[in-house]
Amino acid sequence: MKINLRVWRQKNSSDKGGMKSYVVNDVNPDMSFLEMFDVLNEQLIQLGDEPIAFDHDCREGICGMCSMYINGRAHGPLHGTTTCQLYMRHFKDGETIVVEPWRASAFPVIKDLVVDRTAFDKIIAAGGFVSVNTGQAIDANAIAVEKAKAEEAMDAAACIGCGACVAACKNASGMLFTSAKVSQLALLPQGSPERKVRVLKMIEAHDEAGFGSCTNTGACEAECPKEISISHIARLNREFALASLD
Repeated sequence: MKINLRVWRQKNSSDKGGMKSYVVNDVNPDMSFLEMFDVLNEQLIQLGDEPIAFDHDCREGICGMCSMYINGRAHGPLHGTTTCQLYMRHFKDGETIVVEPWRASAFPVIKDLVVDRTAFDKIIAAGGFVSVNTGQAIDANAIAVEKAKAEEAMDAAACIGCGACVAACKNASGMLFTSAKVSQLALLPQGSPERKVRVLKMIEAHDEAGFGSCTNTGACEAECPKEISISHIARLNREFALASLD
């Protein structure tokens, strides 16, 4: 396959940046999207050019680092898929693919396709810790948890913090991410002691980071690679309202 790429290049956070065109020949349809970028970078290094900087780690759809905006969609055209799980067979021979970094004031570009997602870490840190003293393993297992709530908490915990929800939202809101982290603990008895303080501090951190408010369009849910439901945002709003009244 021959792939024509239009890639955002930016030297650093203060550089203006811009799109640059590349041609990648002999692309194997079974290559992942990131492997195709590996091939391109090898070509650029051989030519003495600067390779394209992009985030990656596990390449198994778990770490959430492969944040790329591909042809106007976070992580590309497939539903429930991270960039590293996207394969070149999903594109046509000779197709032009436009690749950009996440666009959000809370996610400043560090270089090329790499953005600083420290804002997510600050939201997590603001949530604090769980103070339940469970003792030994047998004591922890003795805490009764409703099956439905346990499953919903696990669904929320599936969030990998990639930021696709922010990239898809026209307000660059991080509410889906924040709500998933709030739900993960609010649904479980272990998270009850700090429940009210946690949601207030996490919302405060969310707003201080520069994320916008929820648009209620559902774009975040549609682009989330782990298919986190926007029902968690509704729970976040309820948790916040109750905590604010206390």
